[in-house]
Amino acid sequence: MSSPVFEAMFFGGMAEKNDPIPILDVQPDAFKALLEYIYTDAINLQSFDQACELCYVAKKYMLPHLVGECTNYLWQDLFPKNACRAYEFAKLFEEPVLMDKCLQIICLETEAVLQEPSFEEVELSTLIVILEQDELTISSELELFNAAQRWAACECVRKGLSPDDGKSLRSVLGPAVNKIRFLTLTPSQFAEGPALSPLLTRDESYALLVNISSTSASCKLPLPEGFSNSVESRRRPSAASLAMRDGPLAHRDVKFYCVRNILPQPHCLNTSILDCSVTFTVDRNICVHGVQIPTQVLGEGYEVGTASGLPNPQLGMSYTELLYAHLLDSDGSRLTYTHYTTRVNYGSLVEITFNRSVEIQRNKVYRVGVVLNKVGWYPMGSCTQRMMCDTVFFTFCVGQPSDSVRDGLIRAIVFAY
Repeated sequence: MSSPVFEAMFFGGMAEKNDPIPILDVQPDAFKALLEYIYTDAINLQSFDQACELCYVAKKYMLPHLVGECTNYLWQDLFPKNACRAYEFAKLFEEPVLMDKCLQIICLETEAVLQEPSFEEVELSTLIVILEQDELTISSELELFNAAQRWAACECVRKGLSPDDGKSLRSVLGPAVNKIRFLTLTPSQFAEGPALSPLLTRDESYALLVNISSTSASCKLPLPEGFSNSVESRRRPSAASLAMRDGPLAHRDVKFYCVRNILPQPHCLNTSILDCSVTFTVDRNICVHGVQIPTQVLGEGYEVGTASGLPNPQLGMSYTELLYAHLLDSDGSRLTYTHYTTRVNYGSLVEITFNRSVEIQRNKVYRVGVVLNKVGWYPMGSCTQRMMCDTVFFTFCVGQPSDSVRDGLIRAIVFAY
């Protein structure tokens, strides 16, 4: 009943004949957790490793809700110590949002990521992805070179090769060496570091040092084949990226809009009072300023905006909107609110700003609601439940199902870091 894979295994045309059926690629604890979820709906995730294992099982047996719970746990448990492993997990299971979050952690906390002992165990493809980034939080390219050399030495040991042999080091690093921007180093940095490493041949070191030291194009030597000719140092992540870190920041007052993707549905007629609300969580502390909602349309058949290039008869027409909006915590306590009355255009979006902005905490459930008091037609829709906005991941319609009512009328949450 829960898994189409189990149904096929037990009752399909190619049903298993073994009794019992051996399952050899799943850890017992993960399979036990899967059964517990199937029979009780309970999900008790305790660690990053457990979430990875359970997500694998949930993918294998096609339980999408359990996959979502596991990936949501992983989003909330990302740190420099596990960012690379989580990236590889997300890549393997085709979770692009989780991959993006992992890369953000790696770019923002590069020094901590490189210093982690677990970095020596990453896949070569992950190392190459890191070396391809233009924005990394490092003091110089030496940090990347030293980390790559350390990784190569460990990879040689894993493969039974000598970690002191330059050819062995180069063979395991492959194209990763070509991603290192040696020309961004000073002559002394290069001479005291990479030039002494067995990773580079004497001719390569000489050619690189001449190119680093010379200011005249005529005095430079051809670079070794495949080596990077970039002279631009890695940039530190932008202010928007730094917003991922919790706490007060210089750009705290810059507003961002988490605009939800929507699938249109039949319009809703408000005859007296229309309640709409949606619960949500975020994976970073943010400051909520307000919401955006759609204004009325002229009737059941009208669409917001234009269609087929024809002018919309609503454009330029307006009415007086009257509503009340609030933000509640998980206990139903009101954190902020506003009464809103103003002239608005039909078929548009209107921004509602609360009386005061409220800082909300990561991984806690909040509920934003709007009470519409104006008789008329409102454009409904089914909205995305999970989405990334800038560096914040939003999950909508969490907690009690009854708390999210006509949530398609909450089109965007306005926030700052």
